Amino acid sequence: MVGQFTGSDDPAYEAKVLMISVAARMAGMHPQTLRQYDRLGLVQAGRAAGGGRRYSVRDVVLLREVQRLSQDEGVNLAGVKRIIGLERLLEQAQQRIARLEAELDAAYRRVAELESLARFPGRDLVPTNRTSTALVVWRPRRDR
Repeated sequence: MVGQFTGSDDPAYEAKVLMISVAARMAGMHPQTLRQYDRLGLVQAGRAAGGGRRYSVRDVVLLREVQRLSQDEGVNLAGVKRIIGLERLLEQAQQRIARLEAELDAAYRRVAELESLARFPGRDLVPTNRTSTALVVWRPRRDR
């Protein structure tokens, strides 16, 4: 279930705009159940100016997952809370890994670019005969 109820690129997915009655209907549960889940920390409702709870589409998906785990899988609410927390940690780790892999790919591309600028194989910018003891004098070209 990792990713099923986490993150979306659509800002509307995260917007806390659904009144408790609408969110409860969408999740297929009683509004009092949503209040209980909010008190237990399973879902964090936003608050309207008047103090009423507001939920997002993401919250509704999460509520459905809580219901599935508790009713279909027989997991108690403490277990559900732990599962959700671990799935969030896993998703955060996966996002960090993806960012680090992208940074590593960029670093490898930069190294390859710099190596191609040298135009010589290996690390030597000037090809040398390793058995020779000759001294190589380098003089920069002067503009004419």
